Amino acid sequence: MQDARPSLQLTQPNARVRLGIKKWLEIKRGQDFIELLAWASVVAVVAMFLINGGLKEINSLAAGLTALDRLTALIATNLLLIDILLVSRIPWLDHYYGHDRVTAAHKKLGKPILYLVLAHFVASVWQYSIAENKNLVDEFFAMITSVSDLLTGSIALVFMILVVVTSLNFARKAVTYEAWYLIHIFAYGAVLLAIPHQFSVGTDIAGKPISLTYWISLYLFVLANVVWYRIAKPVIRAMRSNLRVAKVVRESSDTASVYLSGKNVAKFGGSAGQFYMLRPLTPSQWYRPHPFSISAAPNDKFVRFTIGARGDDTALLQNIKPGTPVLLEGPYGVFTEDRRTKEKVVLIASGIGIPPIRALAESMAARPGDVTIIYRVRNDQDASLLAEITEIARRRGFALHVLSGKRAIGTSWMNADPLGRTDQDRLMQMAPAIKDSDVYVCGPVAWTRSVERSLAVAGTPAHQIHTEEYAW
Repeated sequence: MQDARPSLQLTQPNARVRLGIKKWLEIKRGQDFIELLAWASVVAVVAMFLINGGLKEINSLAAGLTALDRLTALIATNLLLIDILLVSRIPWLDHYYGHDRVTAAHKKLGKPILYLVLAHFVASVWQYSIAENKNLVDEFFAMITSVSDLLTGSIALVFMILVVVTSLNFARKAVTYEAWYLIHIFAYGAVLLAIPHQFSVGTDIAGKPISLTYWISLYLFVLANVVWYRIAKPVIRAMRSNLRVAKVVRESSDTASVYLSGKNVAKFGGSAGQFYMLRPLTPSQWYRPHPFSISAAPNDKFVRFTIGARGDDTALLQNIKPGTPVLLEGPYGVFTEDRRTKEKVVLIASGIGIPPIRALAESMAARPGDVTIIYRVRNDQDASLLAEITEIARRRGFALHVLSGKRAIGTSWMNADPLGRTDQDRLMQMAPAIKDSDVYVCGPVAWTRSVERSLAVAGTPAHQIHTEEYAW
């Protein structure tokens, strides 16, 4: 690992940026349209069920169970395909919502999907048990042994349960990201295994031209997005770029910057503030992607990530050998200047939250005095990228406030103040125009929430506060 850092060379900042509330309103309209399409797909499924006589001749418990069986299966499948789209890292979804909000929606949708699938399973077995005068257990085994497609459908149900359970908070705390990632591959398996019995056993798709066209189109749309954005595009770009580790530079006692170089680096696209999934192509790490924000504005020479030691994998990455091939998936996220609506900007970071803030400070369209940077650190001597952020502030005429030392008591997000001032008073002194500024906040989750509360008290509108988590 290298300790010597070359003199700081900055990329040319953005020449201009579109400001104004209209930009935020356009994003909201785009979100409304996407959500309308999602709800319309559910309504369409229910409408096709009714048109196909879904509620006719319900004159017995068995007939009612049959209707419930059909309807829950259709809605659950539709929602499951939407749920898969949410974690396919699709640029048009990421643009409107951001990675964290899309992931949060994916997690919320998991439970109702599971409940619908379970209702479908119970109603299906129950209705057949009534018709054949068997108990539920005997009927279930009779069904899966006599109809092979029902066996694969039952395996799909098990996969679904496994995926949803591992998404619950208590389970997520007990598993690593890598284990969670591998388990969620089963979601794709669940969809594939469920397809045959929908067409061979179900009565709502086969022989119904409109329904058949709808479902085939929906399956193909989801498949195309998953294959292209999760598999084909990253692999093709990796082959074209031949991206490799160029060097590793120590930044502090627990952080290091990893520089990547290769062909056509400038074509990786992306904006300051975004992140990539970094996958070292080594025998022990190729299947374990790691989310890291770029810590320097996009340029045609390198892609840089500044990584903090937060576990075994990050420790390995800090000591990765130059020449190691890597694969990047992304860029992702909306923690970018594209979300900016105001002339004044405040950039707030804590600890390893500094990489995207440093990249934004380098690239933002701004005049001297437009940007204020607030950096919370343990101490000045061991703060990652402090020298760089100081130099950027000096060259561009930005105000820089470094909050060094022990954290103040209670819910304070600043360091202890010898004058006894509140966070609110100090924030207003550092950034008097905070209410009329866009504020970008990056740091630990609890710390970020404390900053958000201070901003709310200061009167900063919610749409001017920008945060983003590496949600999974």
